[in-house]
Formats: sequence, structure tokens, C-alpha cells
Amino acid sequence: MKIAFIGLGNMGGGMAANLVKGGHEVRAFDLSEEALAHARENGCETFTDAAEAVRGVEAVVTMLPNGAIVKSVYEGSVIGKAPAGAVLLDCSTIDVATAKTVIAEAEAAGYAMVDAPVSGGIAAANGGTLTFMVGGSDEAFARASKVLEPMGKAVIHAGAAGAGQTAKICNNMLLAITMIGTAEAMKMAEKLGLDPQKFYEISSQSSGYNWSLNAYTPMPGVGVASPADNDYQGGFATALMLKDLRLAMEAAQAADAAVPLGSRAAALYEDFAGAGNGGLDFSAIIRTY
Repeated sequence: MKIAFIGLGNMGGGMAANLVKGGHEVRAFDLSEEALAHARENGCETFTDAAEAVRGVEAVVTMLPNGAIVKSVYEGSVIGKAPAGAVLLDCSTIDVATAKTVIAEAEAAGYAMVDAPVSGGIAAANGGTLTFMVGGSDEAFARASKVLEPMGKAVIHAGAAGAGQTAKICNNMLLAITMIGTAEAMKMAEKLGLDPQKFYEISSQSSGYNWSLNAYTPMPGVGVASPADNDYQGGFATALMLKDLRLAMEAAQAADAAVPLGSRAAALYEDFAGAGNGGLDFSAIIRTY
């Protein structure tokens, strides 16, 4: 399949490379020449104009920083430029309203489109083990799945347009809450004189079991290997977690949803990022304790 890939950052670069490994012909675009050079090394054909990259393709995948850019790229360089039979997939994490708007515009122009944000981080993007949460019609999901499968371990149809973004922001709000709770409990146990490794061994096999503890332990030298063992470098940056939490708070307000723990988590990450920690992995929030 001939696929255009727009947005070759930390996530997009690895995703595009896995499409090439999956046997697809990838036409890649990014504003960064360094990103384009890396894409060429991974077997992509590169372009300096997004509208040129989407010509003649069967699918367009985007991985972009925010909703405003997504809307601008689709309106200016994809809709009406890519063939009408192409399926469009936005894998960015953006607000639900913009996702629905862009999909509606694409469908009005005759395209099938989905919102398909991801979970898994840079390592999963490079390894082809992302989880995709997909919003869109049954037909669009069926077509999009064939594009997403080489990049992920799971492709899940969340529901109608915008449902992928809803799943993503709710999932990451839960992740932020559990990471903060895990950090609090680990530091409290340590201050009460319990060996952190012993606490991990007990809680990870009892009712305290959770992903932040068992699969992403936030304390260096305890539990499983994680960014904590690399001075909180790599992984999922605090700035990105904060972006998702801000989106979650906007969505909660729009839906009149009560999210007291989510709100507190957002405030804590606002403070942590504001203190100059935006580039650290989000598990570094344990340093505040």
C-alpha cells in the first residue's frame, strides 16, 4: 500500500519505519530536515511539501503536536489533495471537538477517516507495539486497521468519531492518578522504615497492584527496569502527560463530568512541569515527595 506519513517526530519516525518494515511504500513529510533524513535511512521516500506527499496514496497517517496543527494540515494539505478513495488516520492526541470537526470535514469531502491516538510511548513506537484507540465508522475502522497493524500490538475500535481521543485522555488521566498514588505510597512506606523493594514485592502481588507500580516502577533500583533507572530520561515526558491532562480537564468541563482526582493530578503535574521538569519522564513526579 502507498501511504503518506505526516509528522516524523519521536513517535512518528518509528511508526513510519514500521510501515516500511510491513511492506508498505511510505511517502514521508516533516518540517525537520533531520527527521526527513532519518526517514530516508529507514526506507521512506521524503517530501518537503505535505500536499505533494499525499498525491496518489491509498492512506494518509498524521502524527502532529496539537489540534490546531491537525486541522490546518488536513484543511490545507490533505483534504482535496489526497485521492478521494484514500483512508485518513490521525494518530495525534488532540481535543475531542477538533477530532470530530476534522473527521466531519473529511467525510463531507468523500473520505473515510478515523482518529487513532496511541498508547505505549517512544519505545513502543519504535518496536511496533503501540495500542491504537480508534474512533470512526465501522467501514473506516476496517480500512484503517490494515494500516495500523504493522505499527501496533492492539488496534481497538473505541466507537464513533472522537471516541479514540476520549479513550486516550481518560486512560492517561487514570495513568497520572495511579502514578501519583504509587509514588506517594512508595515514599510513605520508605519514610516509615519499610525497604522499598519489600514494599514493591508485597504491593505488586496484592491489592495495590497497578500498572504504574508493576510495569513502570517510579523509584530507581526498585521493581522493574524503567526510566527511573535512567535518571528519568526517555519514556513519556512530563510535558506530554500535562498536555493530555489539560485536554482531559477541557473535556471534563465540556461534559460536566466530576473529576476531583483528575483535577488534582493536573495541578500537581502543572507545578512539576513549571519547576523545570517538563523533559523528565512523568514518573519523576516521585521526586516531589
